[in-house]
Amino acid sequence: LAAGTPVWLGTAWAGTALAAGVAARGAMPRRVPLLAAAASVAATSFFRDPDRRPGEGAVLAPADGIVSMVERRPDGRVRIATYMSLRDVHVNRAPTDGVVRALVHIPGGYRPAFRKDSDRNERVFWTLETPLGEVELVQIAGVLARRIIPYRQPGERVARGERIGLIRFGSRVDIVLPPGIDPALSVGDRVRAGLTRLDRP
Repeated sequence: LAAGTPVWLGTAWAGTALAAGVAARGAMPRRVPLLAAAASVAATSFFRDPDRRPGEGAVLAPADGIVSMVERRPDGRVRIATYMSLRDVHVNRAPTDGVVRALVHIPGGYRPAFRKDSDRNERVFWTLETPLGEVELVQIAGVLARRIIPYRQPGERVARGERIGLIRFGSRVDIVLPPGIDPALSVGDRVRAGLTRLDRP
């Protein structure tokens, strides 16, 4: 399971076992432990954290999900937004080798992460100094995401494809590519953190 997995996940499974025991004695409807087990399975699935070997490419996707925006900025850099549903792995990964130069937490709202106004949600800004140039990364909370957990701090080195943080429940991750790097994908494409190539060969 992902680092930063809440203690209540273990409590949920303990509660499921307790409910099963009570139901077996006839003191509780049998559907109660079944519902508790289903909720525990869903929560455990959400916090899964599979091992991955970095894919090919100079810049890799920082998040699992669907590309919801590919936007070219006035300065020529490209921003790519990835929407993560409840079914996606929510551990985020470093897009390339580099050093964390800044990590800024900004309080905000909890609008649906697929909406454009989610730019004003709770978020964490990362600035990475990389051999390709400066990379900006933004972890954005969604309706259910109430906590963003960075695994790294300013001054620390990160390796391409390495785990760098977790967003609990549905959310979004934006990346701004360094100047001169064109995206190799379009809105609607599915990407996987640390595996999918973002830059055009």
